[in-house]
Amino acid sequence: MLEQTTDLATRPRRVALVDDDQSILKALARLLRSAGYAVETFGSAQEFLDSTTASSAQCLVLDVQMPGMGGFELQSRLDNLGRQVPVVFITAHDTPLTRASACRSGTVGLLFKPFFDTALLQLLDQTVGAWNSQPA
Repeated sequence: MLEQTTDLATRPRRVALVDDDQSILKALARLLRSAGYAVETFGSAQEFLDSTTASSAQCLVLDVQMPGMGGFELQSRLDNLGRQVPVVFITAHDTPLTRASACRSGTVGLLFKPFFDTALLQLLDQTVGAWNSQPA
């Protein structure tokens, strides 16, 4: 019997974006798609939780402050559900509390708006690359 192998280079790179600002969602989705990522966008944390396809994301890009449920709370809920996925937080508010919360959360990155496209792409390439190097 032949063993099936998965070519790691051809595994899709999937990212979910969660931000209440539609212009941010559109711009980041366009950037990530141009870099070869499969992208799903969500306008709220609850929309993400309600999605049946969100669980396939290899990395999440979460806005820290959103109406209803922010990025840190969403990550905590996912952890409680046993769905651990790497997270890059983005925020327009650089405060000591935000930085401390990000450190406690075990995030792979915290970017302050506006940030350079290359900063986000570098974080995602490192994170999703590490995910893809794991056995399927």
